[in-house]
Amino acid sequence: MNIKLKPVKREDLETVWKMQIEAFKDLLDKYQDYDTSPGAESIDKIVARFEQPWTNYYFIMADEKCVGAIRIVDKKDASRKRISPIWIMKEYRNKGYAKQAILEAERIYGSDHWCLDTILQEEGNLHLYEKMGYNRTGRIDKINDRMDIVYYEKD
Repeated sequence: MNIKLKPVKREDLETVWKMQIEAFKDLLDKYQDYDTSPGAESIDKIVARFEQPWTNYYFIMADEKCVGAIRIVDKKDASRKRISPIWIMKEYRNKGYAKQAILEAERIYGSDHWCLDTILQEEGNLHLYEKMGYNRTGRIDKINDRMDIVYYEKD
């Protein structure tokens, strides 16, 4: 499997937004977390993040096919680098693309001092991150009666 991270350009932001809405639709329907879900974000929020000097969006490319996207936050100030969010489009899931994309991000930005968060009730996500060396911090935020957010760090 040949995974590359292709930098997103300003003119790609509508595509990124549409992909994000589609990729998170099932989770938004399941958990109804309209205030926190990437599936409920406006394009304006994507544009605002893109303009942050510490944010980089990438398309996740598998053999020249766009299978998802990832946002990396790196303030270059000794704070943790952050993955927020990452997604794989539905038709490409469970093929190892997310793992390979994270490994590529770690290759580019360094393999230590990372953080991320995910839905506690999504066991597949928990398994992926824990298998990759991310450890729970102990912090869990209750979002609603259906879901909680769990926080991870990797040193």
